[in-house]
Amino acid sequence: MKSSTTFLLQFLFISLTYLTIFSLSTSQPRNELPTSHHGMEKILHKLSQWRSHQLSSQNNNHNFNTIIAWILSFIASSVSSAGGVGGGSLFLSILTLVAGLNFKSATAVSAFMVSASSLVNVIYALCFLGDKSLVNYEITLLSQPCMLLGVSIGVLCNIMFPDWLITALFAVVLASSTAMTVKSGCKIWRCESEEKRVRVEDERERGAEVPLLLDQREGRGNESGEPNLIPWIDVMVLVMIWMCFFVLHIVLGDKHGKGVIDIKPCGVTYWSITISQIPIAIGFTAYILYTKRKEHEHENDVCGTNKARAIKGKFESLPRYVFSLAAILTGALSGLFGIGGGLIFNPVLIFIGVPPKTAAATSSLMVFFLSSMSMAQYILLGMKRINEAVIYGLICFAAASFGLVAIHRVIEKSGRNSLIVFLLAVVMALSTMTTTFFGAIDVWRQITNGDYMGFRLLC
Repeated sequence: MKSSTTFLLQFLFISLTYLTIFSLSTSQPRNELPTSHHGMEKILHKLSQWRSHQLSSQNNNHNFNTIIAWILSFIASSVSSAGGVGGGSLFLSILTLVAGLNFKSATAVSAFMVSASSLVNVIYALCFLGDKSLVNYEITLLSQPCMLLGVSIGVLCNIMFPDWLITALFAVVLASSTAMTVKSGCKIWRCESEEKRVRVEDERERGAEVPLLLDQREGRGNESGEPNLIPWIDVMVLVMIWMCFFVLHIVLGDKHGKGVIDIKPCGVTYWSITISQIPIAIGFTAYILYTKRKEHEHENDVCGTNKARAIKGKFESLPRYVFSLAAILTGALSGLFGIGGGLIFNPVLIFIGVPPKTAAATSSLMVFFLSSMSMAQYILLGMKRINEAVIYGLICFAAASFGLVAIHRVIEKSGRNSLIVFLLAVVMALSTMTTTFFGAIDVWRQITNGDYMGFRLLC
């Protein structure tokens, strides 16, 4: 695994270096490609021509393409929901390549689809588990303010960075995360197999009947046997955080200055509101760290330090600020790449030791807050194709419900929580391949057309 990951990263680095050198050396439009020893350029030129023809001919079979897009969206949503991610990168590929939407419209429709998919996970976690909760609300509280701040930073970087750099960074980050997720899944699979082997041997030594299923303790309360009640106060704090950032974003509007009020882009008011997100995020995070520290001190006094540590997972021994730092980085990459964040944050949670079910449910809740904020902004700012977006949203809601129920039934029968990790890896691999492939073709078209390939100014 390590050697294959190293080879993949070396290949991406060499490709990025070649693309950088070539883009800097290209200053004039090129209508014809040289015929000598430029086989790679010829291949890319053919792919670019196919890409242009494919985009221009989609309107001829609009109804057929729409039906195919619905079917693919159903499949993508069911798999993504089971893996605990929104699936935004897959939705964007389907909407642009199959449904024939431009990137701006596809981004808005994708926000509805991700919101619907993640909403299913949230409803399941809040309503269908009774007094048991899969969501780790402490991680969510510590991460949400910084992730929303990171998204704003990532959007600013998206404006400045050239397309080729964004595509290359997306490929490197997602490829690394995919390899890390597969490695974590294999480790969890081995642990599950060893646990099952030891359990079977113990049962045989006692002469008891060997159970067919493993005891699934995850999601059935903590290890002390106490149920994980839903902390509604924490949920209300999350809603308050969402409202604060939503008001700021709706006032700022999009990158073209379109908001509920007229604010000059890059003016004093614009930057004042933008910078105000920093003290808001710091204030919420500091308050949450303080209250959670008090709660842990109370638990230690009541239960005793050793017992309190015994009922916690190994990830809970990490410093609390680690989740905030991981969230701000995840948010920045999400805003830069235009994805919901689940593809990045979920693997991080699994890597640090959060159980797969808990990681999927926690990540889905955070993705829902991010995508619902984008969806609400699109609606209030006069989004077009809203009827089409609602249809796609309903399809994804039904698909996510099917996928979530199916994966939990499979886990109950097999005793393999690692299946969630492998499903996540599949979604990440598909997202990496589709987005990188077509992104590279679009970048090549810009190069051959002589477009500007450097960094851009914010204002």
